[in-house]
Amino acid sequence: MAKEDVRLLRAARKVMKHAQNASYGLTNCAERTAIFSAVAELGPKIEIRSIAVVNDQGVPCSPCGACRQVIYEFGPDATVLFQGKKAWKKSHITELLPEGFRLK
Repeated sequence: MAKEDVRLLRAARKVMKHAQNASYGLTNCAERTAIFSAVAELGPKIEIRSIAVVNDQGVPCSPCGACRQVIYEFGPDATVLFQGKKAWKKSHITELLPEGFRLK
């Protein structure tokens, strides 16, 4: 695994302690909360390069559909690190969301 991926996973695990849910219909996932916080701090023109999705249960955890769209909107060239069924996976957001879109 690349050094930057290890650093990203380490940072994601650190902030995971503040996450509140998996994916529930009427709540906001940690991924979107992190992105929205970054947008609030840095402005809407941020470009996500990569994002790590982690949990403390040791189970596979790719981002939900709503999070995939938000990741695409702020990072159409982003890579996503997440626990797959057998190992860590690194996927381009367009693999996870082939028909993503951005409004300009």
